[in-house]
Amino acid sequence: MPRTAVIAGVGPGLGESIARKFADEGCSVGLFARSEDYLDELAADLPGEALAVPTDLTDPDAIRAGFDAVREDLGPVDVLVNHASAGSWKGLLDASVEEFERAFHVNGRGAFVCSQEAVSDMLGQEGRGAEADQDDEAGGTIIFTGATSAVRGREGAIGFSAAKFAARGMAESMAREFGPEGVHVAHVVVDGQIRTPQARESDRPAHEFFDPDEIAETYWHLVEQDRSAWTLELDLRPHVEEF
Repeated sequence: MPRTAVIAGVGPGLGESIARKFADEGCSVGLFARSEDYLDELAADLPGEALAVPTDLTDPDAIRAGFDAVREDLGPVDVLVNHASAGSWKGLLDASVEEFERAFHVNGRGAFVCSQEAVSDMLGQEGRGAEADQDDEAGGTIIFTGATSAVRGREGAIGFSAAKFAARGMAESMAREFGPEGVHVAHVVVDGQIRTPQARESDRPAHEFFDPDEIAETYWHLVEQDRSAWTLELDLRPHVEEF
């Protein structure tokens, strides 16, 4: 059936691949990121309905306004991908409080606000705090893009590691709270480097990188999974010798 999907954190690489895959599968797609020109070009290039929503994902009011724009143009949200990520790549003694907080504001608070907005739609509510209309159509899918640092802290990246752990915990909590209501919440551990435009310039062999289009196929599989066999956490890694 037709779905409305929000991709929160879209850029060249996996975010764009997810948007293209979901649009190819017939979804109307809302694209959230700060780069207005990039979003406009991507939205124009996608099949079907796509809405560019320039959004600072550290700003709760901007996020809520973005969801209102999606509802007005595309309808209630059925699928959310919490894909935005930020980190200062510094250790404990070098990271500032501001850098540590920014990692949380993007990976944690931003995903929290996006999830509140999306779940309200998925449960048939008219805005947060309204009474849910529990009918057969209630439900949806929320996918968190995780990382290696979500399961084992990375040296020299204290803010990123802490924020990714927090997002993983949030996903697990939401899965248990809203699974019985028909909302599928999944956390994807992307354990390796994605082949972005910058990575393509690397001397490393291609098989050591994730193909973002293939990860996007996996995300779509999560959306399509039958309720009798939902995935809570999925661990992806490219084939390299050390594994």
